[in-house]
Amino acid sequence: MGEPVLRVTATASALALIDMLREKHGPLMFHQSGGCCDGSAPMCYPQGEFIVGDYDKLLGHIGGVPFYISGPQFEYWQHTALIIDVVPGRGGMFSLEGPEGLRFLTRSRLFTDDEWGRLSAIESTPAV
Repeated sequence: MGEPVLRVTATASALALIDMLREKHGPLMFHQSGGCCDGSAPMCYPQGEFIVGDYDKLLGHIGGVPFYISGPQFEYWQHTALIIDVVPGRGGMFSLEGPEGLRFLTRSRLFTDDEWGRLSAIESTPAV
């Protein structure tokens, strides 16, 4: 069976920044939109400040924080594992990490055939 297949994970640097932002702002949430204004950067908001839409999908949690992706982005990236990292620079204008001189960045890798098979089996199983 092995380790669970996660659609989204975070680097140690990203987890440290999440902890710092949670200390300053309280509960958080992420949204990956692929929108035009801030590109495809993951955006970090105080929890509840961004309205999750009907087509958004909860990919998982990083550092205990929910991570959503827009429906169209999910369709495009569904075969990839997202790895949230941090790099120096200004992030999205509405994302909480901007004033810290850092920005969240999404890296990705394709799921292996084994991972994709296990993930597909879990996600196609109807909820009880």
